[in-house]
Amino acid sequence: MSTTLLAPGLADPPHDAQRLFRGVLDAFSHPGRIVDLHDAPAGPGTLSPAATAFLLTLADRETPLWLEAGLDRQEVRDFLRFHAGAPIVHEREAAAFAVIIAGGGDPFAGFAIGTDTYPDRAATLVIEAPSLEDGPPCTWRGPGIDGETSVAIAGLGAGFWSAWAANHMLFPCGVDLVFTSGSRLVSLPRSVAVEA
Repeated sequence: MSTTLLAPGLADPPHDAQRLFRGVLDAFSHPGRIVDLHDAPAGPGTLSPAATAFLLTLADRETPLWLEAGLDRQEVRDFLRFHAGAPIVHEREAAAFAVIIAGGGDPFAGFAIGTDTYPDRAATLVIEAPSLEDGPPCTWRGPGIDGETSVAIAGLGAGFWSAWAANHMLFPCGVDLVFTSGSRLVSLPRSVAVEA
């Protein structure tokens, strides 16, 4: 790995990581709220700034990462290994975090969903979407949402929300989602029900 070819990570790692973590925490505390991660670092390859910021904030040596084929490029792997220390894995079931592109197949298949004893061992999927506001609207209800909220993520594909309903039914097990687009993200914990 040549460090001269690496994209830059966080300019001021301790302070930038704290600021970005507060943004990520805000998103997880308020599912459906779109959070702009101001000054998120530009990612390598096609990795969005929001996905890059999320991974640089939360991924480390103990959080194996799986990348979908369209994102699994040498410059992305090198960047994440160097800046986050995250090991890249080739099997979905081994991943704590995964980055996938919206619209492909069954996005939840094969990822760890945790167990009744250890639900925290479920994977978190970062889904790169073309937009967080230009898709078909759907209604989200659950913890962290005051009543209900309308969300309109673009590019998810026809069967996505049916697959999410099946994942939601596994609670307290099941994967958690983070949708990213540009420098913005929105979270969807497994505890939230979606009416499409």
